[in-house]
Amino acid sequence: MIVKKIIAFFIFNICLVEINTAQTKAPAAFGPIPSANQLRVQEMEQYAFVHFSLNTYTDQSWGFGNEDVKLFNPKNLDCRQWARVCKQAGMKGIIITAKHHCGFCLWPSAFTNYSVKNAPWKNGSGDVIREMADACKEYGLKLGIYLSPWDRNRPDYGTAAYITYFRNQLTELLTNYGPIFEVWFDGANGGDGYYGGANESRKIDPKTYYDWENTYKLVRKLQPQCVIWNDGGKRGDLRWVGTEAGFVGETNWSLLDSTGEVSWNMLHFGLENGNAWVPAEVNTSIRPEWFYHPAENTRVKALPQLMELYYNSIGRNATMLLNFPIMPNGLINAIDEKNALEFAGAVKKTFAINLAKDTKVTATDSRNNDKKFGAQNVIDEDKDTYWSTNDNVTTSSLTINFRKTTSFNRFLVQEYIRLGQRVQSFSIEAFIDGSWKELAKATTIGYKRILRFPTIATNALRFNISAAKACPVIAGIGVYNAPQILAAPGIIRNQSGEITITPDDAESRIYYTTNGTLPSTRSKKYTAPFITDGKVEIKAIAFDPVSKKMSSVTHEKFNIIRKNWKIIGVSDEKVNAIIDGNSLTAWHQDSNTKFPADLIIDLGKEEHLIGFKYLPDQSFWGGGLISQYRFFVSANGNDWKLASEGEFSNIKNNPLWQTKMFTETKARYIKLSALKNTSNNNNIGYAELDILTK
Repeated sequence: MIVKKIIAFFIFNICLVEINTAQTKAPAAFGPIPSANQLRVQEMEQYAFVHFSLNTYTDQSWGFGNEDVKLFNPKNLDCRQWARVCKQAGMKGIIITAKHHCGFCLWPSAFTNYSVKNAPWKNGSGDVIREMADACKEYGLKLGIYLSPWDRNRPDYGTAAYITYFRNQLTELLTNYGPIFEVWFDGANGGDGYYGGANESRKIDPKTYYDWENTYKLVRKLQPQCVIWNDGGKRGDLRWVGTEAGFVGETNWSLLDSTGEVSWNMLHFGLENGNAWVPAEVNTSIRPEWFYHPAENTRVKALPQLMELYYNSIGRNATMLLNFPIMPNGLINAIDEKNALEFAGAVKKTFAINLAKDTKVTATDSRNNDKKFGAQNVIDEDKDTYWSTNDNVTTSSLTINFRKTTSFNRFLVQEYIRLGQRVQSFSIEAFIDGSWKELAKATTIGYKRILRFPTIATNALRFNISAAKACPVIAGIGVYNAPQILAAPGIIRNQSGEITITPDDAESRIYYTTNGTLPSTRSKKYTAPFITDGKVEIKAIAFDPVSKKMSSVTHEKFNIIRKNWKIIGVSDEKVNAIIDGNSLTAWHQDSNTKFPADLIIDLGKEEHLIGFKYLPDQSFWGGGLISQYRFFVSANGNDWKLASEGEFSNIKNNPLWQTKMFTETKARYIKLSALKNTSNNNNIGYAELDILTK
């Protein structure tokens, strides 16, 4: 009889649990939610760009549209190498520039002669897109297509006939190369170009000219599982973040309004109450520019920079699109490959062990006290389960109790975004010396948020949601102890030739060389600034004497010193910021100055010039970015000869050093004439101006 009562008791309680579970409804979706396609791309987290075209062979940022098709002849082109590098670097897909602004096509399009079919490469029988598609399939990567709407080669650009041509090419790319996960429509539209020999400037309205509504319908029809990226036209499935520097806002909502103007703040931070799901994609290059330039071999992003990119993109609720410029021989550079693989290894090592796994997790509130929505779900490594509170609870806490005192410096949290993005603010605390101490606080979470802080040791961690738009739905939490990564030191040279090397942290030692050889701990130790004269090549490393770790190498090449340079015709003493060697200082022409605006410098003596460099104002809101220029040289300051003219391509989105080479010439005076800026106003700014000598 007793046995029967015990059995009945257990059956009764099991039934109660089942009834309770059946009665506990999942939270309803709140606000916009991602489509299946958007969710699929978000879960890829990181994927690659590859930039390759005719301007790879002309050392330009953008092609003009008149480049000779016969330049395209990569001797060792190997898309399998690209795919292998990207796969080993942790990328899940590759987006290839099928056609950039110059109009040259990497596939044998039936609608133009300006393509690989008329290039000497493989005697005109090659197809880079086919080889890329095959390589992606072999390495288990998804394929994406970049197709520039702007075409500086086409004579019909700006007319209705071009839209037919554009869609014909889009159809070729979306029907002949298998599944496409993303189509990338660049926002650069209209301007100077060859245009079939017209050599003129053409303006279009990017919102109406391309008839995006029907272009999108074509994409959806041909590739129903593809997402669309578009900047400047109809709202796409993903959004640009307003910069190519490799970061999105610390606050980042995956929302925008479906129509209307989009400000920079909306691009960078999203729109908290937007009515459409439009997540952020952070696009940047492993080098300063998108296409390969030999001069940037010393400017490849090293491990610390790539980790910053990771935390400032994936760690801020965005995807990461990292570009690899292809060299003229058709391969990814060995330096780029090495750094990318180091990056992949560091990410894997950092997030290999979730210290929250197998801990005890408790919550101040759980949905109907149902285990289906219980606190333990955040560490079960199942993306389809989550912890949630009751509908009327928008503030709550989770406490993670470690089995022993545990050291960590990274905190990762994910919302179950299938039900929308909800959290508006949160913090984390550690139980130290008998009380809770705040470690970090932040605003949005979204798909993934990672917080960094100094290493602490504790036996308990608390995650506090202080504000949310609806009951929180938290899919995962991770706690990690990331290894130290030493940042490379900074190197600058001032106008008088004095070199200053600055470590990222005061405890590091700096070792350097001045002859181009690789530094080690046996090299000269940096103790104070030192004077150099003429051209010099400095390489430096940071070394931590405690951990014995060493940073990557910083490499700077300096031309002649600017000690005797004088800026002519400007009374403002602040103008010398242009030649002080400090990229963080800048000078702007008087606001009443009209284009063309000249800046004249006396070099002090005659020099053998082969080029010049211009760095725009590096402050975020400084503006004044020169986009079109003429550069003159003179022996006496009166009689001027034009040495170079053209555009600083993409300077608005990528305001870095602009280098222009020209035929060797002797001169004592130089004149940079600014013809136009990126904002179409009279703001004309300079951070640095320098020359290149033979």
